[in-house]
Amino acid sequence: MFGGGGGLNPRKMKQMMQQMGIDLDDIDAEEVIIRTADEELYFDDAQVQRMDAQGQQTYQVVGSPETRPRSDTGGADAAADADAADAADEEATGADIPQSDVEIVAGRTGASEAEAREALVETDGDLAAAVERLE
Repeated sequence: MFGGGGGLNPRKMKQMMQQMGIDLDDIDAEEVIIRTADEELYFDDAQVQRMDAQGQQTYQVVGSPETRPRSDTGGADAAADADAADAADEEATGADIPQSDVEIVAGRTGASEAEAREALVETDGDLAAAVERLE
């Protein structure tokens, strides 16, 4: 279908991708970390490309990762754990409720923003339940 030889000419491939509405961009990544439940795959010199096609973004990572257990990661995980603890503290106070959600609930029910935020906190951010609670 594409002719013999060593594959497609890169320029022709790019033209075909543009005709299909696919954009391909190289990303100058310094490092890539993929965390699973048990381990991390750490790429310190990976080639990363982002492909935009039909409203979806797909990332391709090319390189040789180091595999390491999640518990032995040190700095990056410690910072992530601190961020998670901060997020949990914010959740308890409602600081993580988006202002746009507060405005939606307040506008729909006629309640004050403080009442709307409180209802959203009590319903764990569920807009419908917060509106129902205030109506």
